[in-house]
Parts: sequence; C-alpha cells; structure tokens
Amino acid sequence: MVYILQVDFPHDGIFGEGFSNAFIDLANDISNEDGLLWKIWTENKDEKIAGGIYLFSNKNDAKRYLDKHTKRLESFGYKNIRAKIFDVNLPLSQICKADFLK
Repeated sequence: MVYILQVDFPHDGIFGEGFSNAFIDLANDISNEDGLLWKIWTENKDEKIAGGIYLFSNKNDAKRYLDKHTKRLESFGYKNIRAKIFDVNLPLSQICKADFLK
C-alpha cells in the first residue's frame, strides 16, 4: 500500500522560476524524507495557491512528515494550510497509467 499526501496553502509570493530558485534547498531537504517516494510541487498563480502532492511508502511517514511540514510552513508565516492523506487504490490507478505503483 502507498499513500498520497495532498497539501496546499495560500501563497502571495513568487511563482514559476523564482519559486523554483527560492525553494531548491527545501526541495533537496524534502527529497531525503523517510518513506517519501516522490513529490510533485504545485502552484497556481491566478488563485495564489502553492503546495504539493507526495507519495509515501507508508502512512506513518506521511503523518510524521505532514506534522513536520505544517510546523515548517507555519514558521514561514503560512496560514490556512489544507492537507489530506489518501490511501491509493492500486488496481484502478494502474489501469489509469500509474504502472510504476507496482
């Protein structure tokens, strides 16, 4: 079983290349998290929202990381952080081209 962590929050700052440049150190740090298989960084400049979709190998690491990341975001001044952890339905996901989830 694998788990998706979905996080988003209001973001009035930079987007695109500026966002990439500003958060490269954070991305390198996140890439070393226990249980993390991958993260997709998300941003919506029009709605002023940023966040990410994470795939974890186990629920405990997803929960642990969510707690850590929420505290980190709050320390950066972010509020109204939304997050959910989902079980991944592997058979249906694989039909829809998520073959890498074997």
